[in-house]
Amino acid sequence: MTVRDTIGQLLMVGFQGTELSPEFIEWLQEYRPGGVILFSRNLVDAEQVARLTNSLQEHAPNPPLLIAIDQEGGRVSRLPQGFTIFPSAASVAACQSPDVAYGVAEITAKELRAVGINMNMAPVLDVNSNPANPIIGNRAYGDCPEQVCTFGIATMQGLQDHGVIPCGKHFPGHGDTTTDSHKVLPVVTADRARLTAIEFEPFRQAIQQGLPTLMTAHVYYPALDAEAPATLSRTILTDLLRNELGFQGITLTDDMEMRAILDHGSIGEASVRSLQAGADIVLICHQQSRQTEAIQAIEQALDRGELSMDHLKASVDRITALKHTRLSTFQPVDPTLITHTVGIPEHKSFLEKIQRVAARV
Repeated sequence: MTVRDTIGQLLMVGFQGTELSPEFIEWLQEYRPGGVILFSRNLVDAEQVARLTNSLQEHAPNPPLLIAIDQEGGRVSRLPQGFTIFPSAASVAACQSPDVAYGVAEITAKELRAVGINMNMAPVLDVNSNPANPIIGNRAYGDCPEQVCTFGIATMQGLQDHGVIPCGKHFPGHGDTTTDSHKVLPVVTADRARLTAIEFEPFRQAIQQGLPTLMTAHVYYPALDAEAPATLSRTILTDLLRNELGFQGITLTDDMEMRAILDHGSIGEASVRSLQAGADIVLICHQQSRQTEAIQAIEQALDRGELSMDHLKASVDRITALKHTRLSTFQPVDPTLITHTVGIPEHKSFLEKIQRVAARV
């Protein structure tokens, strides 16, 4: 790999539009990202999603791409009409059966793979430990770590058993915040003992069960690092996550365009700091100019010796191993087969059962 190829593997990017513009294709060829994340703005219907993912893989300089989506269910659902859209994690947990959570993840995975999406930014492993939390709430499986562990791990297994890479989030826990990291930098003042007992536990157990990827929280925890939020903290992403909890998978940042990051420095500086801290993939979801800025800042940090090529190659090795293990059977999507999987009556029937149970709780 060239230096640009290596750095590109460390980026997951979003883009505008429902098809690839010539300008974006040119950008892909020049900056060579290893992953793309899709949002509602990119998606029209199942057939269009399949064409889009096929086009992304066709134009990827170093295929296969990780093609990700936030399809948690409930209020964080990006898929358009026609797919089977499940209710929130809290509603799934209300069914009181890990088999139901597994089934939800299985159906979601089958429908995602049918249209070429190979990674889901789920399960949420945050414990909804603060009722005033404006960002987690019913996205969590519950307000105690045991329940989050049970249903989060079932979801993780249902996704990966059916061909979609799960991503646990938001490490080391976004459940005790009172502000939204999209808007400001939240602060969690809990001590280390409380964080270990409550916030860390679902991540610890998921890691033990083979969680392959994990997303950071743009949250400041003074008890863990007095200077930096988790996404930019080597103490949290390397000392705690890798060395103490034994995580061997891939660490992604949350979107670096959130105000919790951008209000405190440039996206280029933050991207470099996140890699120095121990992140493997920098997620930049919106503006192409910021994606370019991040890549160029990483190149400059290499030139200055602030990042080493050995450090970046260690991340690329993890990413390559994940792609080889999970995406080695990649084939272009056949749009004519979508109707056999997406939104079929069997899936809708399973959804209706969950909705009936959740309505009684």
